[in-house]
Amino acid sequence: MAPRLWTGREEVTAMPQRAWSKKRERQYEHIKDGLLERGTGEGTAEEIAARTVNKERARAGEAKESSRTSTKDISSGRRGGLRSHRGPGGRTRDQLYNEARKRNIKGRSKMSKAQLERAVAHPDD
Repeated sequence: MAPRLWTGREEVTAMPQRAWSKKRERQYEHIKDGLLERGTGEGTAEEIAARTVNKERARAGEAKESSRTSTKDISSGRRGGLRSHRGPGGRTRDQLYNEARKRNIKGRSKMSKAQLERAVAHPDD
């Protein structure tokens, strides 16, 4: 039976390593190490790394089962920082707009991405 991991939110079954090739094991370690360097907790880093590797396996046709999202969505390698709230582009304009809407910031529909970034960062200005 596969080992069980506690992620802080839920208990999940660890991916059986024998299903992964050496390349996928290296990829897992690389992702996990990067997350740990950025201050992510051990359990969360393991979960994100495993999910990323499994998604890449599904996209490459290495997995027996895969969700439509895993095979049709933009790959994690190409996505970069689009959804991470970090990286070169930061959050997308749509993400900023949705946050502004949640905070009920007036005039948000006519704001540029830069204006939305400022409004979300300093809502009282």
